[in-house]
Amino acid sequence: MYINDIHILIYVIIAILGGTIGQFIEYLNVAFLNERKILSKETYKEYKKVSKANYLLIVINAIAYIALLYKFKLSLDFLRFSLLMPMLISSFVVDYKIQIIPNRLNFTMFEIGIVFTFIFGIQNLNLAKDMLLGMITGGGIFLIITLIGGAIAGKEAMGLGDVKLMGALGLYFGLYKILLISVLAFLIGAIASIIIIISKKNRKDGYIPFGPFIVLATIVGIFVSTNSLYVFLLTILSLGTIKTIKL
Repeated sequence: MYINDIHILIYVIIAILGGTIGQFIEYLNVAFLNERKILSKETYKEYKKVSKANYLLIVINAIAYIALLYKFKLSLDFLRFSLLMPMLISSFVVDYKIQIIPNRLNFTMFEIGIVFTFIFGIQNLNLAKDMLLGMITGGGIFLIITLIGGAIAGKEAMGLGDVKLMGALGLYFGLYKILLISVLAFLIGAIASIIIIISKKNRKDGYIPFGPFIVLATIVGIFVSTNSLYVFLLTILSLGTIKTIKL
């Protein structure tokens, strides 16, 4: 039996792999939340103290891997996004809990992104240029917002971890799509912030981490085509008054 030209047995194997990596995400989170090195006895001891199957992470990552396989089949895109997905999930959890996106996560995303930029650059130099422009644009936009917001508010408006994250993600999506992901992240953040304020469930310090919104927007960007995402955002932001504008 085949689904989208991929044998169902491959889906089962990928689901098992995704679930296994999902549990490893829990180990990573323990290391980051306790500010310890990933490969250390201390981290392993901390992990063993709280060691239990995190079925939510297992299921989420398994489903994500199945969806990636369905969309990209066994391709370079499947490989790069299957490497990115666990780091996105870890970034979501850690930033939500302690309002920090660890440098190790951001740098690993960046390093993997650079490797794929080189690989894609061998096939198409223009594609590599677009990925590098995506890095500059993604990080640049958020850096400007951080600097301006800090100057106006007198305190850090957005963490530098968010800036590094967007710079790294630009390598995976290129110039145009990282712009769309940025807009979507702010849209999700605005809606979520309104809901949190109305429900009065915001943190005592009033700080709402932005990393989870970036992660959610990025996951949408992985599975939704550039054109579809563009049309959706154009429709929402124009309140439906603008129907079509060619890319």
